[in-house]
Amino acid sequence: MSGIVFFGTENHEAVVEFYTETVGAEVWLEQADCTVLKHGNLLFGFCDRDTTDDCGILTFVYDSREEVDAMADAVGDAAREEPHENETYDIYQFFADDPDGRTAEFQAFLHPVDL
Repeated sequence: MSGIVFFGTENHEAVVEFYTETVGAEVWLEQADCTVLKHGNLLFGFCDRDTTDDCGILTFVYDSREEVDAMADAVGDAAREEPHENETYDIYQFFADDPDGRTAEFQAFLHPVDL
């Protein structure tokens, strides 16, 4: 089994471009007004709507700190902060804003975790 998380967006083209060109997601399925993206085992979609759903956090998990640092460089000014350790969750992370203002998190677990 699997699932897809969908978000409405007023900026369909810009949001899809951010996640494909900057984050590295792939287009998994194109529908009439929705694009479903895949990043590892995460499926998420954006549908062209009159309002934007900007609640929630899309979290992208990487294998190393270096990959998280590379994503901080890739998102550039969209990053809200520098990558850092979060001792509470035993992760290395940073948050960024996508073109809709939705929160995207980029993280690596500090100790191996089976995903």
